[in-house]
Amino acid sequence: MAPPRVPWIYPSLPLLSSLLLVFHASPPSTALRNYPENEANSRDSRPIYPPVTNHCVTALCAGVVTLLDSMSALADLGWEAYPNEGWEEISVMDERNTPMRTYQVCSVMEANQNNWLRTRHISREGAQRVYIEIKFTLRDCNSLPGVSGTCKEVDVGDRVLKLNTEVRDISNLSKKGFYLAFQDLGACIALVSVRVFYKKCPLTVRNLAQFPDTITGGETALVEVHGVCVNASEEFEPPKMYCSADGGWLVPIGRCVCKPGFEENKDICQPCRPGTYKASATDAYCTKCPPHSSSPHEQAMECICEKGFYRAETDPRSMACTRPPSAPENPISSVNETCVTLEWSPPRDTGGRGDITYSLHCRKCSGEGKKCAPCGSSVHFVPRQFGLSSASVLITDLQPDSNYTFTIESQNGVSDLSPTLRGTVVINVTTSQTVSVVLKERRSKDSVTLAWQGPERPNGAIVEYEVIYYEKNQREQNYTVLKTRSNMMTVDGLKPGTTYVFRVRARTDGGYGTYGGEIELETSHEDVLAIGDPNQSTILVVSIAGGIVLLIFLVTCFVVSGRHCGYIKAKQDPDEEKMQFQHGRVKLPGSRTYIHPHTYEDPNQAVRDFAKEIDASNIRIERVIGAGEFGEVCSGRLRVQGKREIYVAIKSLKAGYSDKQRRDFLSEASIMGQFDHPNIIRLEGVVTKCKPVMIITEFMENGSLDTFLKKHDGQFTVIQLVGMLRGIASGMKYLSDMSYVHRDLAARNILVNSNLVCKVSDFGLSRVLEDDPEAAYTTRGGKIPIRWTAPEAIAYRKFTSASDVWSYGIVMWEVISYGERPYWEMSNQDVIKAIDEGYRLPAPMDCPVVLHQLMLDCWEKGRSDRPKFGQIVTILDKLIRNPASLRELANSSACREDPPTPEFSVSTVDDWLDTIKMGQYKENFSSAGYVSLDSILYISVSELAKMGVTLAGHQKKILSSVQSLQTQGTHVQV
Repeated sequence: MAPPRVPWIYPSLPLLSSLLLVFHASPPSTALRNYPENEANSRDSRPIYPPVTNHCVTALCAGVVTLLDSMSALADLGWEAYPNEGWEEISVMDERNTPMRTYQVCSVMEANQNNWLRTRHISREGAQRVYIEIKFTLRDCNSLPGVSGTCKEVDVGDRVLKLNTEVRDISNLSKKGFYLAFQDLGACIALVSVRVFYKKCPLTVRNLAQFPDTITGGETALVEVHGVCVNASEEFEPPKMYCSADGGWLVPIGRCVCKPGFEENKDICQPCRPGTYKASATDAYCTKCPPHSSSPHEQAMECICEKGFYRAETDPRSMACTRPPSAPENPISSVNETCVTLEWSPPRDTGGRGDITYSLHCRKCSGEGKKCAPCGSSVHFVPRQFGLSSASVLITDLQPDSNYTFTIESQNGVSDLSPTLRGTVVINVTTSQTVSVVLKERRSKDSVTLAWQGPERPNGAIVEYEVIYYEKNQREQNYTVLKTRSNMMTVDGLKPGTTYVFRVRARTDGGYGTYGGEIELETSHEDVLAIGDPNQSTILVVSIAGGIVLLIFLVTCFVVSGRHCGYIKAKQDPDEEKMQFQHGRVKLPGSRTYIHPHTYEDPNQAVRDFAKEIDASNIRIERVIGAGEFGEVCSGRLRVQGKREIYVAIKSLKAGYSDKQRRDFLSEASIMGQFDHPNIIRLEGVVTKCKPVMIITEFMENGSLDTFLKKHDGQFTVIQLVGMLRGIASGMKYLSDMSYVHRDLAARNILVNSNLVCKVSDFGLSRVLEDDPEAAYTTRGGKIPIRWTAPEAIAYRKFTSASDVWSYGIVMWEVISYGERPYWEMSNQDVIKAIDEGYRLPAPMDCPVVLHQLMLDCWEKGRSDRPKFGQIVTILDKLIRNPASLRELANSSACREDPPTPEFSVSTVDDWLDTIKMGQYKENFSSAGYVSLDSILYISVSELAKMGVTLAGHQKKILSSVQSLQTQGTHVQV
């Protein structure tokens, strides 16, 4: 009898004369037309085999779905046999003595056998590739007489079968289901077990994204699956994975992150506990509430400020809540006629913030009743009235002989949020109080004696009187200022028969009054009578104004065509003080000019003048923290009499030094001792009277700025970085104002304390400017830090404050790039050539446009085109007050930390890490199972963090290189 005419497929099975056939369609009614019609219809109408899904959790059965398993049948399998007397369904015992249903055939005595066995219809359930596992027995009966085929292998005693197993797979299934059919051509065979199954990638959660059960694709095709973020998470990068043909998930791409108020814990997002918060989805974990804030409930996205404390809109959520500052302290007024200079100390309580500004309110008071009214627009404030960053202001255009009340208000970023005003101090000022002074004079041929009466109602105690005199018609060439505490003065050394002009004013403890009118006195050709002779004395009455002045511009002396201002001797009382003004320069009270130690004939005198001697017994050295040019650098403690111990840094001069080495070592102390600024390293003193010779400075806990930034790569906000730059610029402005050139300004020479305050240090290469602001110091050789030095300083060995500005631009680049080496691995000669050709460093990664533009301004080729340090401080102050101006980043193509370089071929993960200079993470990658280049193609930020790569800068560098690997194969962009 011929087999049914259906589209069977016959893949052969070794040791088995049966054939497996697969039918891709719903059951045809004519598939086995010789079967009884009613039976066939009844069987085809039965439910198809339900899928048996493995729910076991072992690795062996994970990801497998069984469509048919004859071993699990408890009753008849009900498969179709053709002809009926061919395949026989019987029950036997397996190797565990468990009964099972099998089909057997053993028509070995008859020739031309063609026995068919067909399963019921099997639904493929979307699988494109299925696996068929067949267990069977096959017996060779050649030993039996008259039998040429095989016989059933049955042990009559215990009916234990010895099984053979074959597994085959079929791909590219596309219809709703299929049949399996087996053909026997005359063997003695037992079909013990048939199991049909397909593989799937099991449901899993990776990077907070859930990937569902996914049926595998064809023989080699990968199935792309998009994940769904788990509870309380959101997409950071679209999550997806690929399901491989063998049922395994490949490395995930993208990730989800927990929403604000939730943190990740074992692939789920759980709410932040009370007392903690998470402000941004990109933050990894909930953190403890910052000071003066709390979160009483779960799931907090920010912490609520305590009563009286506030958080500004621009403050990061991680910042402590702050409050308005207290009042400014120690207000001082200095009156100069109709101008007033107000100075004050910062508030004792800053409210926990560093953005302190000051505003002034002016009221003019008149009459005994002190009726006051706003000053109006006629009064001017220099530099401005509101938003002052410095604790001083000059007020001009006041009315003479008037009373003013100035209210100085301290403010910070949360002052506007407070319902109550705090932080004000009031100071009263009176302009130009009029007094009368009587002058008496006695003249001789070479001297003049003056006597005067003090103010009738001085505004405070009189400190001294100031007398200025000069030859009539010669004021622009020469003048002399004398000071005395007495109300009488003899001026001698004058020319006989010469007319001199004298003016006198008084200084009280509040400041100077105005000069009185000019008095012209002529020396005689012969001596005259003593003072008191009514025939020879002249009494002059003049009116001068006295007031309260701390800071005053004295009369300017001009230089006329090469004539030198000579010094005129004057006989003074023992307590008098004389000031000489030459070259037309006038030094303001309190102003200072740097004095280079090399100008001293005895360098030790410079040390005595500018550095305090410390008793070595007051110093306790604790540990070595580094090495300097002349010896070790240690940390320790300094005991100050009447105060508690303070931490200090100690530089010691190594033994066997020469006199020159000792002078050079102590010259740095002579330089530092002249500076007093919060952004300049402070000198505590020196030890010179015993060995070892030591320089004691304040201790900076965080060390050098470049090392500190590398250690904390990517951990600061832009505002914090700008704050560091502002501090450095403020210190350099102070040095520039003192006519001082640093010459070696670099991040390595900036020290950082525990409050992130940056201070300029290392004054070994510094030089002083001449009086001419455009003059420059020319070196006599020596090494120059090429990468930080202005081109004119490299070419001509000339250094100015403008060359320090160039170096400051490099420091800005170092800070924004977290300590990256300027110009990377370029040689010094390449750097010099590139700069000369107009090349400038590109913006570092995530660099605001305004900061890179300021760098470029500092790198202008012309010295005069570069900004002054004062202008730089002003620019940075504006940026700090307006953080929104920092949001625009430089062009992404320019925001590269590395210069364009050739591609290098790599073949292993270790080679790749060495090439991108991340070799310190070799063990991390190996331990995490990333041993081939293919395995790292889809690595994510979270995976890097789990591996121990936590620095943001290193993560960016690795991921950027991975992107290059994805597009270039095994070529990595360095």
